[in-house]
Amino acid sequence: MLTGSDFYNIDSLFQEDELMLRDAVRSFVRGEVLPIIEQAAREGHFPMHLPAAMAELGIFGPTLPEAYGCAGANNVMYGLMMQELERGDSGVRSFASVQSSLVMYPIFRYGTEEQRQYWLPRLARAEAIGCFGLTEPDHGSDPGGMETRAVLDGDHYVLNGAKMWITNGSIADVAVVWAKLDGVVRGFLVEKGTPGFTAPEMKGKHSLRASVTSELVFQDCRIPAANILPDAHGLKGPLGCLTQARYGIAWGVIGAAEACYHTALDYAKTRRQFGRPIAGFQLVQQKLVYMETEITKARLLALHLGRMKDNGSMTFAHVSMAKRNNVDIALTIARMARDILGANGILDEYPVMRHMNNLESVRTYEGTHDIHTLILGSEITDIPAYS
Repeated sequence: MLTGSDFYNIDSLFQEDELMLRDAVRSFVRGEVLPIIEQAAREGHFPMHLPAAMAELGIFGPTLPEAYGCAGANNVMYGLMMQELERGDSGVRSFASVQSSLVMYPIFRYGTEEQRQYWLPRLARAEAIGCFGLTEPDHGSDPGGMETRAVLDGDHYVLNGAKMWITNGSIADVAVVWAKLDGVVRGFLVEKGTPGFTAPEMKGKHSLRASVTSELVFQDCRIPAANILPDAHGLKGPLGCLTQARYGIAWGVIGAAEACYHTALDYAKTRRQFGRPIAGFQLVQQKLVYMETEITKARLLALHLGRMKDNGSMTFAHVSMAKRNNVDIALTIARMARDILGANGILDEYPVMRHMNNLESVRTYEGTHDIHTLILGSEITDIPAYS
C-alpha cells in the first residue's frame, strides 16, 4: 500500500505545489519502482532505466537554478521527493541523493562557471551520472585522516589513493574526489576512462542490494588542472556536501518507515489468530501506535528543518538531529513491522525486510548514529568529545 501517514493533518502545512510534486513522485514510485524493485534487489542490481524518468520529474539537483537545467524548487520539495523515492527503496533515493547533493551541489557551490555549464545540465537530465569519493578503506568517520594525495605536475594533477563505499561509483561518468594537495583537502573532478582510474563494484552486500556500491582506485591518475574545484579548501568543502545529503536522508527514511508501517497495519487487520485479526490484540496495537506517533514526529521535524533551510537558519547540527532521529525510528519501525508479520516478514512478498536491511546501511552512512550524537553533544555542551 503506497500511502502516507497523516494523523495530525500535516499536509495542511504544505503549499499546494509542494503536495502536487510529492504526489507526482509518489505516482512514479507506484508505477515504475514498486513493480520491479524486489527483483532488482534479489538480483543485486540498480534499475538503470529509472534515472531518465526521474530526470523528467526534475528530481536531480532540483533546488539549483533553472539556468543550469534544474527545477529551482525549494528545499521542502526536495525533501518530499526523497521521502517518496525511499518509500520505494533506499537505493533509489541514494542514487538521487548522490547525484543531487554530493555531485551537482559541489560543482555548483565550489566549481567554476565553465564546470557548471558543462556538467550540471547533463547531470540534471541524467545524461551523465556522478559519484562522490570521500570515505577511504581506513578512514570513515575521520575523513581528515584521508591518505589520497594529489600532486601538481605541469598542467595536470596526479592522484594516488583509494576510496570505498561509493554509491554509483562503477556507473559514474564523473567522480567528485577529495584528496590532500599540499596537506589541504581539495576537490577534483575525475572523469570515467581517465588512465589510472578504476571503479570496481563491491559485491556480497546484504543491504542496499538495488544500488551500485564501488571502490575508487587512483594509480598515478592524471587529471587536467582545470578539473580542480577552486572554491573548496579544507574539510568544510566535503562536509558542506554531506550536510546537503544528510538533509535528504532525514526526509527519505520517513518514506521507508511509512511503507513498513502501512504494510504491518494492513497485514494486522487481515491476519487472523485465535479467531480474530491480530490488530485487535493489545501488543500489536502498542506497536502500531508507536509507529504512527514516531512517523508523525519525524514528519514535523523534517518539515521544520526544510523551512529553516529555505529561510537560511538551518545549521549542520539541526541536520544531525533530524538524520539521527529519523533514521533511528525508521529502523525501529521496520523491525517492529517484521515482528508483526512474523515469519512472513522475511519474504520479499512484503517490502519490510528489504527496507530493514537498507536502513541498517542508512544508519551508518553520511555520519553514523554515534557520530551525529557527538555532533549534537558538542553543540549542546560546547565541549567536543571526538577524541
